[in-house]
Amino acid sequence: MIRPSPELEAIARRFFSAARARDGAAMRNLLSMDSRLRFIGTAPDELWGGTALRDGIEAHFNEAPTFLKDVETFGEAYENGSTGWAIFGRRITMEGTPTPIDFRFTLIFTLEDGAWKILHRHASVGIPNTETHGIDHHALDDLAASASLADMPASHTDIATIMFTDIAASTTLAATLGDARWATIVQAHLQMIQTHIQNHDGQLVKSLGDGTMSVFSSASSALKAAHSIQTALECATAEPCLQVRIGAHTGDVIHAGEDFFGSVVNKAARIAAAAPPTEIHLSQETRLMVGASTDFTFTHLPPTPLRGLTGDHLIHRLHWGA
Repeated sequence: MIRPSPELEAIARRFFSAARARDGAAMRNLLSMDSRLRFIGTAPDELWGGTALRDGIEAHFNEAPTFLKDVETFGEAYENGSTGWAIFGRRITMEGTPTPIDFRFTLIFTLEDGAWKILHRHASVGIPNTETHGIDHHALDDLAASASLADMPASHTDIATIMFTDIAASTTLAATLGDARWATIVQAHLQMIQTHIQNHDGQLVKSLGDGTMSVFSSASSALKAAHSIQTALECATAEPCLQVRIGAHTGDVIHAGEDFFGSVVNKAARIAAAAPPTEIHLSQETRLMVGASTDFTFTHLPPTPLRGLTGDHLIHRLHWGA
């Protein structure tokens, strides 16, 4: 069964950190010992494999300019039995090159003696199709757009509140604790989140690495679930003491099968991403849904820009502490 893999996300980020630091021993330790190990780079002749790759990987990265800045733009990983894969985007600023370069990476993993190892890595630089073969492809973009709406099976629209949770500083925690220990902690955390969601009549739609997306038919129920999650984390005594950011937004969501789509989902995710650790942020629409309810206390925040969305947005903070 294919499932998200926070463990492989952490291993991928560890490899990127080792490459940035030119830590040859760490990079070699993460590579498969199989002779079919392969690396594909961005230049036409960058194709390496096997022992030569493991022996030469440190020298290869030592030739590259110093990384002045390295920002992750997207990342996700999945596993299925003894196979796994990850895709990442990183915006890298190199010494001597003032303009950041957007790199895309694919990593394919295999289990060797109970440990995940990289069997294949592919790196590329995003170059418009018009520059490489003279045309600008739209067919797949158009297909994806239509599939996300009209072609989804049994799709319909409902008013709902979407809530996202996300563990703060998860990359640092994963690197500190190790992948196996971190994966165990994340699974227990996700189970705790699901329990609080279900206790407030919500539905856990999916887990996204170490975060979650859930849906509620009532905005009040979503905020009560968020309140109880933050309270439970504050009261937890086991280390590491996890902190999460939570965001919620209400509106028309497209419901197809077990998943939910649309601009409401996107905005809820952006609100969560912009919230500081331990805080619960919600949109103006969600705030209006609960009206004058005495169950909640809010602070109105200054108009806030949200990544990928136009303009500034009215955001409120839900007070949940004592």
